Amino acid sequence: MKISTNRTAFARALALVACIAFGGLAIAQSDPLPSWNDGPAKRAIIDFVQTTTSQGSPNFVPPAERIATFDQDGTLWVEHPMYSQVMYILESVPALVKAKPELAKVAPFSTVLEILKGDRAAIARLTLPDLEKLAAATLTGMPVDTFNAQAKKWLAEPKDPRWKKPFTELTYLPMQEVLKYLRANGYKTYIVTGGGQDFVRTYSEAVYGIPPEQVIGTAGGTKYGYAKDGKPFLTKEPKLMLNDNNAGKPEGIHLMIGRRPTMAVGNSTGDQQMLEYTKAGDGARLSMLVLHDDAKREYAYGPAQGLPATKVGAFPQALYDEAQKQGWTVISMKDDWKKIFSFE
Repeated sequence: MKISTNRTAFARALALVACIAFGGLAIAQSDPLPSWNDGPAKRAIIDFVQTTTSQGSPNFVPPAERIATFDQDGTLWVEHPMYSQVMYILESVPALVKAKPELAKVAPFSTVLEILKGDRAAIARLTLPDLEKLAAATLTGMPVDTFNAQAKKWLAEPKDPRWKKPFTELTYLPMQEVLKYLRANGYKTYIVTGGGQDFVRTYSEAVYGIPPEQVIGTAGGTKYGYAKDGKPFLTKEPKLMLNDNNAGKPEGIHLMIGRRPTMAVGNSTGDQQMLEYTKAGDGARLSMLVLHDDAKREYAYGPAQGLPATKVGAFPQALYDEAQKQGWTVISMKDDWKKIFSFE
């Protein structure tokens, strides 16, 4: 009897220890957004997910309609001092010039060569038509598989000038948590970006857990053909099919998804129409904007709220005021995020 009592007491002690240990673990893991500070932005996300996924809620959203769209540059990862794909385009020019030496003395290719040699001031000479010409020359005229392989190789190398890391490691930890939290609650997460659709699709699944078919971006045409051995392939053509920026974002969403999002997140004027389109739907909707106001841990730019002006991911005061008027949530990097990167 004594032995039995001791065993019972021992079992109870083990159970108590386990309860404390696993109970503490459960408490630690109960916060789906641990890299977020408590505040209106975090509460808005959690309240939105709870109200749209709880059976019996007046704002319940059926699983098939749970769509969340995210801009990428400046929303999911770093966009300063230059968009990653623009850097990819510029760094692809030397190989192009090597194949076609006559381009070395022709603008804008000659301008890019000056930039890559260290003349950063030469960047100011590049116009939008210049960038379009460079993009057509470096991103098209090749099989899709060739482009994918080249992009993956480039992305695997440390390219960011500040942190000396590949761009694929410069994703925002708080936003990664949001993506996982939404998917754990039956949401499909989409990237809707002004960047090249093919470029983002090469890494979206590995980096964000978002498969390529859930990436909507600026898209060019392709041409079907056959190799010498008869194997079919697609060639990227310099023909614009979708400019996925500004009004192009809701247009692309309708084209590729066919449902209005219930949640949308962006960070600049290029995302305004996507947020408007999302918020205009019936029931609970969540539109959010990331404000880069942390120069110490990342970058600070606006020019909303007196922040420095920028041509890369501009967030003007008019957009900030519109967010207040429409009830969009503005996420402050400085105030809302405990950590910005996983390597901090």
